[in-house]
Amino acid sequence: MRVTLLGAGHIGQTIARLLATSGDYQLTVVDRQSEPLALLDGLPLATRVADTADDAVLLALLRGQDAVINALPYYLATRVATQAREAGCHYFDLTEDVAATRAIKALAEGANTAFMPQCGLAPGFIGIVAHHLAQSFQELHELKMRVGALPAFPTNALKYNLTWSVDGLINEYCHPCEAIRDGRPTEVLALEGLEHFSLDGTEYEAFNTSGGLGTLCETWAGRVRTLDYKSVRYPGHRALMKLLLEELLLKHDQGTLKDIMRRAIPSTMQDVVLVFVTASGMRGGALVQEVFARKIFAERSPAHPTSAIQITTAAGICAAVDLFREGRLPQRGFVRQEQVPLPEFLANRFGSAYQQSRQVESIG
Repeated sequence: MRVTLLGAGHIGQTIARLLATSGDYQLTVVDRQSEPLALLDGLPLATRVADTADDAVLLALLRGQDAVINALPYYLATRVATQAREAGCHYFDLTEDVAATRAIKALAEGANTAFMPQCGLAPGFIGIVAHHLAQSFQELHELKMRVGALPAFPTNALKYNLTWSVDGLINEYCHPCEAIRDGRPTEVLALEGLEHFSLDGTEYEAFNTSGGLGTLCETWAGRVRTLDYKSVRYPGHRALMKLLLEELLLKHDQGTLKDIMRRAIPSTMQDVVLVFVTASGMRGGALVQEVFARKIFAERSPAHPTSAIQITTAAGICAAVDLFREGRLPQRGFVRQEQVPLPEFLANRFGSAYQQSRQVESIG
């Protein structure tokens, strides 16, 4: 399968290594800079330096390809998807942006190729899990998703290190969040809905963030009383982000905030990803609850240390592409994450990264 991967950044590096070494993909990796591409030397793949924000360049790159994997910033998603449709190649991405996903869904109408956005962790794997749990109930009452990509050893006041895209992080803190309340789709404010809980003796907080639900609100509208998604952080993080975004008005000057965070907050490869989904409702005449919980840790291989967010995000999109290549997913039109069967995802050679992680045994 001929695949072009756009973006050789933090996540793109891991996607490239997984697909290139699998033996089933003829991979070309494209980036605007040569430095990240040089890190892929020695792998069985091709590289190209190109302006990935130029429509004509994108179209030329995608012609003759079977599929494109978009690992560029979220604000380029619609542009790449538009050129993918023009080039006649299948489209996969990692976007958490709600507006971009709606635009891509419109592009997919009547297309002869598949469009599958939101293939990462959240949205992505979290939606696959939630949909799987939800289907086991005769009457679904609540479906709650909590995900955190956290530093293993926080030391600053924010109790946070940069583990993924700063653009994506700020985007999810600044836009309205989809949810279902009393069976009806609605929007709630980012950074609101604060709650506290503990797992394995560690205290966490969770609050509304945008984009994590994918298309679940549309899929489950009218069939569940309450559905929501929240990001997990260490206690105190949300209060400081509200100070920066709302009281200091940096919500309206996101460029400055991103510069500050890149300059002042170190990145880390020593992270942990927490996935926590609960579903409750009626089954066999009784009110029951099902829980899916995982903690995925970074791999500290001397040759290629890989962060937990790299592992989980790359596993999500590589498994989606792999299942598509095998004919296990729809081959045209808009493909939702909840169309991926959880057992098939976990049995996949890439998706098994979640299966091999340590399961959380206790929930407090």
